[in-house]
Amino acid sequence: MGLSIVILAAGQGTRMRSDLPKVLHELAGKPLLGHVVDCAEALTADDICVVYGHGAELVEATFADRELRWALQEQQNGTGHAVMQAMPDTADGNAVLVLFGDVPLLMPTTLTRLIDATGMDEMAVLSVDMDDPTGYGRVVREGGNVSRIVEQKDASPEEQAIAEINTGVMLCPAARLKGWLDRLGNDNAQGEYYLTDVIEMAVADGVTVHGIKAGTPEEVMGINDKKQLATAERALQSRLVDELMEQGVGFADPARVDIRGSLTCGKDVFIDVNNVFEGEVHLGDGVRVESNNVIRDSRIGAGTVIHSNCHFEGASTGADCELGPFARMRPGAVLADRVKLGNFVEIKNSNVADGSKVNHLSYVGDTDMGETVNVGAGTITCNYDGANKHRTVIGDGVFIGSGVMLVAPIEIGRGATLGAGSVVSRAAPADKLTVARARQVTVDGWKKPVKKSG
Repeated sequence: MGLSIVILAAGQGTRMRSDLPKVLHELAGKPLLGHVVDCAEALTADDICVVYGHGAELVEATFADRELRWALQEQQNGTGHAVMQAMPDTADGNAVLVLFGDVPLLMPTTLTRLIDATGMDEMAVLSVDMDDPTGYGRVVREGGNVSRIVEQKDASPEEQAIAEINTGVMLCPAARLKGWLDRLGNDNAQGEYYLTDVIEMAVADGVTVHGIKAGTPEEVMGINDKKQLATAERALQSRLVDELMEQGVGFADPARVDIRGSLTCGKDVFIDVNNVFEGEVHLGDGVRVESNNVIRDSRIGAGTVIHSNCHFEGASTGADCELGPFARMRPGAVLADRVKLGNFVEIKNSNVADGSKVNHLSYVGDTDMGETVNVGAGTITCNYDGANKHRTVIGDGVFIGSGVMLVAPIEIGRGATLGAGSVVSRAAPADKLTVARARQVTVDGWKKPVKKSG
């Protein structure tokens, strides 16, 4: 039997108090709906349909690169009505798994258990035990299977004592579900069609309804406001860090790290507090990341030390580099082995070869730097002429004194030395000292300006 997945994502999310559709609010750097779609794709379904409504154009555009079917719910008339929009193009022979675009922490392993426990002409609901189930629909069982869902206001004292609650996630045979949806009514205070009503229809039709429990309440929590979003963020971060610690990664404080994408690590990696990893980041064996760094879409080579307060994006390093504190690598920064970047150094769109050092207060942009180069404090590659960028080429073994301006395009020969304070605008020959300074002049009779009164 094939699998069709329907993700309900049409709601406005008024409690978010935001113009952004609720399902596009970010959790760990990804829209809520993105987490649900990722989970759905992990199940290798025949068909994934997103039922959308509020902010439809923006929601669809955000996921334009994903293979999804879209069904518009113009009027939000309840969960049953939302599923109705997806059913016309759903194969009768498939099972239909209903997910929610604002329930982002569900794991594929949990849904696989739900699917594996359900036969061809059976139904299943995902439930969870809660310490305080007040306000939630209780799962009533008979003979181990689900017989109905009873809402808090309709529950007897015995039913209110039930700790197992309904999450809304369910699996149904498509042909059966279509028939049940056709019979749904909206004779209730909200005038809405409730998907949970199909459970009693299934039982009345003699269909077995399994109840499969999720591992924790956090996994099935829905996001309705910013407070719940923050709670989910901490829950997901804890899960991600736990997975890394199981792989051997060390953390000074697991609660003070944020992973907003994918972080992969080699052996003996240590991560200090207040680090943020965004996009695709890889840390090689033995990397040590000190406090307060932001690392985005970068690869850090084995044995590298990142001191505090650095910012890296779209960059890569070789092995045994030393970076920071207060260093910045911008997109296109590529460091070879044993490179050192010191405090307040910025590297952009440049290649720095083995053993070179840029220790203090320097900017290196659009540059190809050779091996064992020493760049003095305050050196700048002047790569922009106001209209175009130009490259600087620095040969192996070059020594650059402090406060040097390299006006690109320019080439500095192998083994050259550039005197401090030089503005170098023409090629410097190999193995020679080049100095380019204006003549020093002392002006007699000069007086300091005096601040005007009044």
